[in-house]
Order: sequence, then structure tokens, then C-alpha cells
Amino acid sequence: MAAFFHRWLQEPGRVVFIARIDGRVVALESALLVDGGQTAVLQGRRVVSDLRGSGIASALQMHVTNYVRHYYPEVSAVRLSRGDNPSVKTLAKYRLIAKEAIFSLCCEAVNLGSFITELRSKHPLHADSSCGPVTLSWRQAETLVLSDHVVSNLLPGKTVINDWEPLKPVEANLEVLQRRGLTWIVDREFEPAALSLGTPPYAVPYRHNAMRLNINIFGRSLTSVCAVFLAQLEAFLPSLKGYLVCHTYVDPGLWTGLRQFCQNDANVSFFKDYWEEVILETDL
Repeated sequence: MAAFFHRWLQEPGRVVFIARIDGRVVALESALLVDGGQTAVLQGRRVVSDLRGSGIASALQMHVTNYVRHYYPEVSAVRLSRGDNPSVKTLAKYRLIAKEAIFSLCCEAVNLGSFITELRSKHPLHADSSCGPVTLSWRQAETLVLSDHVVSNLLPGKTVINDWEPLKPVEANLEVLQRRGLTWIVDREFEPAALSLGTPPYAVPYRHNAMRLNINIFGRSLTSVCAVFLAQLEAFLPSLKGYLVCHTYVDPGLWTGLRQFCQNDANVSFFKDYWEEVILETDL
């Protein structure tokens, strides 16, 4: 959260809420207006560990929702991401929009190069160097992400998910995507079978020199997904140092295949077992 907080305070269309008890900061949540001002995406909810389960999170979300309803009456929906399975009670309040499986790796950054080399040697797309992943310019990316092919065939629930930020593929959201400084890579330029978004690495408090890298990959072809996954790692390799935690978000049906593909002898380990990111939405 430290990597985003100060940027969030300056971001257009965003409001940040901090909850205090007796002067102590105990919780935080943020809302970003997207979809041309029609939707509020709730992000970053945090509650201090000793007060979790006390109802603070629910009270803060209610306050944020009421604030948005009062000051932004044009907002008609609230969207959010969760990293757990929503309960029946939650699904009675929200629509399930999309779901991604999260595949996690960790390693010393110095070992990533040999990991990439090992995996490239067993990936069929690299047998012919004339074909393979393509890194897109922003102009190419903004055209592709709004195309009927990508929206209908690749995006889960017709939603662009950048890390934990769900956006509809509409022109009004292009500015938000451009601000994120993403690396866009496809398996091929024309009608790709896999589209990937790589988030710039940022420091996390896992250990003193840890960095986190997030890669969202849209598509259902395991071969194509593996190809852009490797291309993303290779693109970020020069900027990585210290200890790396990499979360890759894919179609749930591909998680097992990607894990098998990433078996290696390069001292790159699996960080977490299977878990999911779910995108929920409700009318305001």
C-alpha cells in the first residue's frame, strides 16, 4: 500500500478515506471514478491487524459508498476486487463479473535469467524466432484493448483487469490505463490469442529488498499464455533486483498448466498455492 498511497492522493478522479480511533489511523479505503464517471472502483481497503473482524471494514465501506452517492450522483455502480471466495451473503448483494486465478512465484532476481532461459528452451513458439510475442506501443494497445476481438474473446467478463483494478474496455478508461505505465505484450499482433499487461515492479514489505511484479494475462490458449508470460519476465528483467514476488493472473482453467510449465531447476519457487481474484459489482 505504501507504493500507491502518495500517488493516489494526487490522482484525478480518486478520493482516499482514512479512519481514526482516538487519533490512531486504523483503516483506509479509496474510490476511483471510472467508466466516464458512471462507476466507482473501491480499492485498497486495509484495517490494522488487531481490529480486524470488529466491523471497521464494513463501516468504512458504507461511509465511502454514502460519500460517493452524495457527492457523485452520476455514479450508478460500485465495483471491487476480492482475493477470497465470496459468501452466499456477499453474492446476494453483488454480481460476479469476472474471476482470475493467481499463480505466484518467488526468487532472487539474479536467478530469473536462468529461469527464463530454461523455460524458453521447452516452449514451442521459440523454435522459430520469426514468430513470437510482440510488445505494443501505447497507440497499438489502446486500439487493441477496445477491439471486438479482444473484448469478446479474451477479456474475462469483458473487463480489463490491471493488477486488482477492474475497468470496462471503454474509451473513457484509456487515460487511467495509460497512467499505469503498463507493458503490453501479445502473442501476435493480429487477433492475438493472449494479451498481457505488466505492472511496473514496486517494493513490498515481505522482506527488506523485496519487489512485486504483477502480470495480468487474458486468453485461454496455454501455449500463447506461456509465451507472453515469458516475454513479460524478459521485458522486466533489467529493472529487477533483490527478491522478487511475481503474481500472474490467468484464466482459472490454465493455472495447473502454467504451474507445470514453470517447474524448474533455476531456484525459482512457487510462492502460494491456488487462489483467485474475483470482480464484484453492485448498483448504487
